[in-house]
Amino acid sequence: MRHNPQHATTDEQTVRRIIADHPWALLVSQRDGVPVASHYPVLLDDSTDELALVTHVGRPDDRLHDFEDGEVLVVFQGAHGYVSPSWYEPGTSVAPTWNFTAVHCWGVPQVLDADENLAVLTRLTAHFEQHVDEPMWLDPVAAAPLARGTVGLRIPVARFTCKVKMSQDKPPASVQSVIDHLRAPGPYRQPELADDMERARTTRIKDASAG
Repeated sequence: MRHNPQHATTDEQTVRRIIADHPWALLVSQRDGVPVASHYPVLLDDSTDELALVTHVGRPDDRLHDFEDGEVLVVFQGAHGYVSPSWYEPGTSVAPTWNFTAVHCWGVPQVLDADENLAVLTRLTAHFEQHVDEPMWLDPVAAAPLARGTVGLRIPVARFTCKVKMSQDKPPASVQSVIDHLRAPGPYRQPELADDMERARTTRIKDASAG
């Protein structure tokens, strides 16, 4: 991501929240100098205080990525949306933009054994099934043949970058106007992004007061 200190954060709790709220991730590696990308659900490893990720890939994606060959990049995309300059206070800006949150995590994947992989699959299923009216929990015995078609991964995060671009460079009246437009009916309605803008504004006010 383009470096912009105004939009960057090193706050690990912010990173954890974005990952938890948006677990559908892009997994990127290199094989013989060629980029390889796959899409999978990824959760935080809740068994440790260390920032680490757990996921799985379906075979033969494990061979495509060659996880024995070093670091991978895992990309999480939060709420995002178009921002029209017509929403700003007059004289603020004539440039359209895109507000968004994104997290890039780098780490060397650890390939899990069969039992660990099954535990991750069970947890992934439980994480999403808990919101279903009649959840179908993964039975470890019945799921064993299914698990053999997957490869479980744990990825300790060696470093990350996080960008929270929420109109921080605009005056308060313009920020409120953008939030109002994102909540209004229409083609660019993005209430979740409006929530993120309000959160970023509150954090900014708190930081300014603390300083």
